[in-house]
Amino acid sequence: MDDAAALYLGLISGTSVDGIDAALVAFDGERPRLHAALTHPWPAPLRERILAVAQGEAVLDLDAFGRLDVAIGRHFAEATTRLLAESATPAEAVRALGSHGQTVRHRPLGEFPFTLQLGDPSVIAEACNIDVVADFRRADVAAGGQGAPLLPALHAMLLARPGHGRVVLNLGGIANITVLGANGSVSGFDTGPANGLLDAWCLRHRGEVFDRGGRFAASGRADEALLTAMLADPYFALVPPKSTGREHFHLAWLERHARLGVLAPADVQASLLELTARSVADAIVRHAPDAEDVLACGGGVHNPVLMERLAACLAPRRVLGTAEFGIDPDYLEATAFAWLARQRVLGRPGNLPAVTGARGPRVLGAVHPAPYRAG
Repeated sequence: MDDAAALYLGLISGTSVDGIDAALVAFDGERPRLHAALTHPWPAPLRERILAVAQGEAVLDLDAFGRLDVAIGRHFAEATTRLLAESATPAEAVRALGSHGQTVRHRPLGEFPFTLQLGDPSVIAEACNIDVVADFRRADVAAGGQGAPLLPALHAMLLARPGHGRVVLNLGGIANITVLGANGSVSGFDTGPANGLLDAWCLRHRGEVFDRGGRFAASGRADEALLTAMLADPYFALVPPKSTGREHFHLAWLERHARLGVLAPADVQASLLELTARSVADAIVRHAPDAEDVLACGGGVHNPVLMERLAACLAPRRVLGTAEFGIDPDYLEATAFAWLARQRVLGRPGNLPAVTGARGPRVLGAVHPAPYRAG
């Protein structure tokens, strides 16, 4: 297949586990262009199982682990099939599919550092008849890196502005930033929780998977004592490179800090929103003091209360959505995994050692071939 005419497909389910984002991507030279996209929902029972494992609430025996790996892979395949059908795209037009999988544990430090994403890529390749690239993070971790974040290289390609400092802020389950220096430098790291804790607390007390419009948080008042306790977590003071996930910032973590029998649920939600705003702002002020703009993407951009607090905490910097620059904030991550799949197919590195701390550039991902393609 002529790569210049090929499409690539990216799949990701983030730490919020709020759906599988699927992006079909064309390339204008090196620059990715979103061709079609959708979000495929998780069945509620499967989502609950994923969250229980990711938060350490459930320990799986090997049989249960294997079943979950295959179940997640099947739903990633369903997302792919649906996107191809709705965009009237034959599988043969897709050169490769980049599947991030579903992270259930991320431990890049310690004697045996590892990162674990489920969603059997061979199941996806068999069901969709497309070459699947998966396990993007492991090579970076094996090289001494954090394995995350992996988007800064693409952020730099799409959003850097020579001579101007910028930050790209991804508000997923975890928040991460890409610092684009005026001199062309690129760095980045996970700042801490974003939607993950907000969604989990909202589900517990409202029965809704996310705080629509930020109304639950807006009905409460942030508690300074709770905020002080949460911001004292050692993670916030760590020097980059660093990354984190739901295995650290989960409801049990919140319960260790919160006076849950004293505070109203809405006040806790308001405090969690303020935690995100302040921890993000503190990270940007400390590590990107010259940034003029903060360009936000991810699900958090749809929470107007969070965006207002970020703007207030980051003033006089401008806080803008990536949509203002022609980039869909909901599918930038999925686009990135289509780009990473292309990097793997072309034998090019996908990581930035300055971001992850790896010993050097690495070609990321393992290829799982389509079963019925010639050549």
